[in-house]
Amino acid sequence: MPISVQNMFKERKFPFLFAFSFLLISVTILLFSYSSSSPSLLLSTNFQVSDPLPPPPRPLPTRSPNNVPVSSTKPVSKTTAAASVVDLNVSLDIKWKNCQLGPLAVDYIPCLDNWKAIKELKSRRRMEHRERHCPKPSPRCLAPLPIGYKVPVHWPKSRDMIWYSNVPHPKLVEYKKEQNWVRKSGDYFVFPGGGTQFKNGVQSYIDFIHKTLPAIKWGKNIRVILDVGCGVASFGGYLLDKDVITTSFAPKDEHEAQIQFALERGIPAILSVIGTQKLTFPDNAYDLIHCARCRVHWDGDGGKPLLELNRVLKPGGYFIWSATPVYRDDERDTMVALTTSLCWKIVAKTVDSTGVGLVIYQKPSSYSCYKQRKEKLPPLCEQKTNQNVSWYEPLSYCISRLPVDRMGNLLRWSTPWPQRLSSKPPSLPSEPDAEDIFIEDTKHWAALVSEVYLDGLAISLGRIRNVMDMNAGYGGFAAALIDQPLWVMNVVPIDAQDTLSIIFERGLIGVYHDWCESFNTYPRTYDLLHASFLFKNLKERCDVIDVAVEMDRILRPGGYLLVQDTMENIMKLNPVLRSLHWSTTLYQGQFLVGEKGFWRPSENDKQKET
Repeated sequence: MPISVQNMFKERKFPFLFAFSFLLISVTILLFSYSSSSPSLLLSTNFQVSDPLPPPPRPLPTRSPNNVPVSSTKPVSKTTAAASVVDLNVSLDIKWKNCQLGPLAVDYIPCLDNWKAIKELKSRRRMEHRERHCPKPSPRCLAPLPIGYKVPVHWPKSRDMIWYSNVPHPKLVEYKKEQNWVRKSGDYFVFPGGGTQFKNGVQSYIDFIHKTLPAIKWGKNIRVILDVGCGVASFGGYLLDKDVITTSFAPKDEHEAQIQFALERGIPAILSVIGTQKLTFPDNAYDLIHCARCRVHWDGDGGKPLLELNRVLKPGGYFIWSATPVYRDDERDTMVALTTSLCWKIVAKTVDSTGVGLVIYQKPSSYSCYKQRKEKLPPLCEQKTNQNVSWYEPLSYCISRLPVDRMGNLLRWSTPWPQRLSSKPPSLPSEPDAEDIFIEDTKHWAALVSEVYLDGLAISLGRIRNVMDMNAGYGGFAAALIDQPLWVMNVVPIDAQDTLSIIFERGLIGVYHDWCESFNTYPRTYDLLHASFLFKNLKERCDVIDVAVEMDRILRPGGYLLVQDTMENIMKLNPVLRSLHWSTTLYQGQFLVGEKGFWRPSENDKQKET
């Protein structure tokens, strides 16, 4: 017979009714609690925690004692991540102000615009005023936006045209109007692909180089290039079509905003100068170095500028010099003497139909010529014992030594591209498990980028062109993105293990840097900053607020910061980003995604403070 509630009362089954009622109430409370603590709960107007992502197929990366990424077997706890989010609803009350530098504030680069230090220099003869002079303490002001700033033109259209209002510097239009560097057309700057030496256009010039020396195979044996005094970087921009990545560099000088033009176009570039200090690259890094009327006195200071090029050029690499002195006998004598003393040999020399002279030198790949020199000047450099020697290191009057493997044998030319991206780098440490760690690191980043970064995080790849990995390790993050229409500047911090040679051997580019100081780039030049366990060593030397200010300076409005770190470090960084009016989202308790907006301090903000 069916049991009804009425019958149960008649039969006085009160204990059962009490138990049933208690169970029903408990289930209701649990359901309400779960709904109230859903992971998609919005914590504030600009910080939210996403739905949990499925765990990546491989362990998440941690850092070895030397700060090189290796795999971790410690899984991410969803319970830990959920419990941590409550503490993230915190914001610092910082009264931000725009940099008070008049019209120069929009392009402020703290370590290159320290006019007080520059005025106190005893000499400018060797470009000392174009080098780094970082203010202490680091300024905590924000670079304002140019009037009328817009979301940048997307790649590949940006190679040929950018918004005038984003880089409103018209001087180059007039100064270089006969050379087709750049033109103004309505609301845009247009780049026709011309240059001082590109009289028939940069594409014709690139073809001219290959015709002059067919041994130069773009995108095969020639993958990483350094372009000295690059102008608006059209040479490097057009070589991208040939699977060649170029570090274009020039100083911040009277050629107004040339590097800013390059980065706004989506072309790899950095502010630098060959003055009194070494370039921030490792030895034997580049397959080819190019100079087209780059206005460097190679024989100056006893030939130290050319010795510096020799240092960063790999054995067997090429130096292309395209300039008037190449074919004028009265100006080439000192260059001939200097290149002879370096054992560089001329492998090609010609003049094209427009009168552009071209000479191509090749660096030796053995010591035989050095030993046969009658005068041992410049001498060979001493053996290295320290790392990161090209950070605030003075130029040397010596010939850098050729690279050797762990057995002391001279290294040969790199594996051709694209095989070199995944093949064993010659500069790997000598430890028995070094190769296994490298292979695992490559696999790990490929999986993490594919299944978490690209598929799971709220990042719009269509808006991303210029990317910086602030703690690059072996370059696994950049390698995993190689098929995307973007490029990555790999940064090896000076307090991390020196892996920059490995990055170049893989066919990628990068620099050394100290993140307690500002980076050599203009404001608003990168679309994505990636920081994997960057703060582990950094927090012991400088304040997270100063690092956040620099991130805000570098990143474009609408750009992203992707941080993978401990919850402790994320909880220190997030309140600073929120005070800058960034939106932030947390994934899996360790991936913080920040998106920079268009907010800048205004007069209204100051009135609110009073």
